[in-house]
Amino acid sequence: MTSQSQGIQQLLQAEKRAKDKLEEAKKRKGKRLKQAKEEATAEIDHYRLQREKEFRSKQTNVMGSQGNFSVKIEEQTTETIRNLTSSYHSNMENMMKKLLNTICDIRPEIHPNFRHAV
Repeated sequence: MTSQSQGIQQLLQAEKRAKDKLEEAKKRKGKRLKQAKEEATAEIDHYRLQREKEFRSKQTNVMGSQGNFSVKIEEQTTETIRNLTSSYHSNMENMMKKLLNTICDIRPEIHPNFRHAV
């Protein structure tokens, strides 16, 4: 009987050791999963920052060239306005004279299609 109870004790101890090893393995697995998740998150963040940096660089290049276009267009517009203003001031006097002469010089004439009734 003692040998049977001793065998049962050994089986219980073996079962307890197995259970402890299983729990320890589960803890290691949990730690490893947590570590892998943290590493993946760090890698994703690093990749995201790298891509955002590339995007900002490309955006700056594109927007910079658009900025140059807008400056050129602004300069051309200013120059055109300046030319039109100077043209207006130089031609205004002559145009006013022509307009007033056309309005004020009235020459009464008979229309060519007018038939005089006899």
